[in-house]
Amino acid sequence: MLNTSEIFSTINMIKDQKLDIRTITMGLSLLECAGEDTPRKVYDLVTRRAERLVEVGEDIEREFGIPIVNKRISVTPVSLILSDRTDPVDVALALDRAAETTGVNFIGGYSALVQKGATKNDLKLIRSIPEALSRTKLVCSSVNVGTTRAGINMDAVRLMGEIIVETARATADQDGLGCAKLVAFANAVEDNPFMAGAFHGVGEGDVAINVGVSGPGVVKRALEDCKGQPFDVVAETIKKTAFRITRMGQLVAQEASKRLDAPFGIVDLSLAPTPAIGDSVAHILEEMGLECCGQHGTTAALMMLNDAVKKGGVMASSSVGGLSGAFIPVSEDIGMINAAAAGTLTLDKLEAMTCVCSVGLDMIAVPGDTPAATLSAILADEAAIGVVNQKTTAVRLVPVPGKTVGDWVEFGGLLGRAPIIPVHAESAEAFIARGGRIPAPINSLKN
Repeated sequence: MLNTSEIFSTINMIKDQKLDIRTITMGLSLLECAGEDTPRKVYDLVTRRAERLVEVGEDIEREFGIPIVNKRISVTPVSLILSDRTDPVDVALALDRAAETTGVNFIGGYSALVQKGATKNDLKLIRSIPEALSRTKLVCSSVNVGTTRAGINMDAVRLMGEIIVETARATADQDGLGCAKLVAFANAVEDNPFMAGAFHGVGEGDVAINVGVSGPGVVKRALEDCKGQPFDVVAETIKKTAFRITRMGQLVAQEASKRLDAPFGIVDLSLAPTPAIGDSVAHILEEMGLECCGQHGTTAALMMLNDAVKKGGVMASSSVGGLSGAFIPVSEDIGMINAAAAGTLTLDKLEAMTCVCSVGLDMIAVPGDTPAATLSAILADEAAIGVVNQKTTAVRLVPVPGKTVGDWVEFGGLLGRAPIIPVHAESAEAFIARGGRIPAPINSLKN
């Protein structure tokens, strides 16, 4: 039962502190589409099952007064439904048409899971990514290159560095925008509602409703009331705030599930920032006492934030999943943008922060002439953090064609803008050329 003060508090969070439901994502299994005429089957299945998704989301938004920013679809990793006669790009085009027909913002799942090895269909899909992302508007792609149980597939890591470069070139007229729709993962999860890495895992049913909440501005505002207080007070404040945010997500998820006659999957309670003023994870860290995000102390502050968000959220929902924590996408967070422009937030510091945040190196613009081997080495480092720490990590790098350190790139919308930041100049060619597989760490032996 909600009391009057809770109702008014929620209204204030929505009205003044930019609280929103970041996404309602419908996960759909495409396994029945394998075989003959796969692109047509994919289009028909997605448009049939998701035909009311946007309508229902808008109805809930209007009736409850809760902003729902995105309505999205995730599908079974497409490499799993390919045959020798199926061109994966044709499937990507079918997904793009289905997304436009249903009116969703993005559709994810143009994906392959190659943590231990790659089938011929996996490789066919991965090599098609640059063309697929350059010819579609709403399709998002991801590749899982490592897990704690399997280790890191360094052949896939090497290939993904090349694919990132090719995707940037294929979308050079958009400043490499295709790379903003491409994620390389370690320990990818099957129920992530956030793009660009969402896909509907093979352990899922035919359909699921997953909701991602957000609210960096709400957390920052709560911390403004405990200036100078010790960190245990700060952590408790974040926990209580995350509980309230997640309760709203649980309400929306259950309502959407009921109206769409689809099973409720999870609530992802990640703090997902935007470029808007007052909606920044970096500003939360600075509210704790940091002068600028990226300085010494940033990793400790982010660790506490991430942990407190999880502790508060798990008490508020019957099913917390996805990534659940705090995102640090540089171009999508005004505080991160400013810190990167000031030189305080560097690639090395961002890598350290990914040890304790939800995902990893996200929406980072690098020089357009960055070698593929360097991109692969960055991915290998990030995958290693995920594999050894048994957590999800990811890389979404954008080598911007024709631009270098000191330049800026404008992606627009939620993708924001970012300064081009430097990478290490030393060559990683010999390291990446080894290929093979980095074995699973000893802490993977849990049976």
